[in-house]
Amino acid sequence: MNITFESPDQPEIIALIADLDAYLLALYPPESVYALDINTLTQPHIRFAVARNSEGAAAGCGAIVLTPEYAEVKRMFVHPAARGTGAAKRLLAKLEEAAREAGCPAMVLETGPDQPEALGLYERLGFARRGPYGDYADDPLSVFMEKPLK
Repeated sequence: MNITFESPDQPEIIALIADLDAYLLALYPPESVYALDINTLTQPHIRFAVARNSEGAAAGCGAIVLTPEYAEVKRMFVHPAARGTGAAKRLLAKLEEAAREAGCPAMVLETGPDQPEALGLYERLGFARRGPYGDYADDPLSVFMEKPLK
C-alpha cells in the first residue's frame, strides 16, 4: 500500500468518494453528513491523501483541513475490498505527519456513532471524544474526537 498526497479531482478518486457518500447516506440522514465536495477538497489549505494498492488502484483516501487551531480529518474511507490491510491507519499517519509539519496543535474529526470500526481505530490511534468544535452543532448522530499533537 502506497500513500501519497494527490489531487482528489481524478475520476478514480471521484468514484471512491461517491462510494463513501453512498455508505454515509445509508447510515445517516443528509443533514447529518458533513462532507466536503471535490472542489472544496482541492483548496490549498486542504491536504488529500490516497492509498493505492500494489496494482496502483485507489483503495482509500483521507484529507485534513489545516487551520491554526487544528487539522480536521475529512473524507476518510477505505474501499471494502481493502479493509483490514492497514490502509486507514497508514492514511491517518500520513495526515498526522502533514498536520505536524503545518504546526497544528491537534487533529480533530467528526464521525458517526454507527461506525464502530472507525471509532475503534481512532481510539486506538490516540483520539479521544470531545464536544463539538468549529461550526458543528451538538448532534446525536455525531461523535467528535481530538488527538493532541504537541
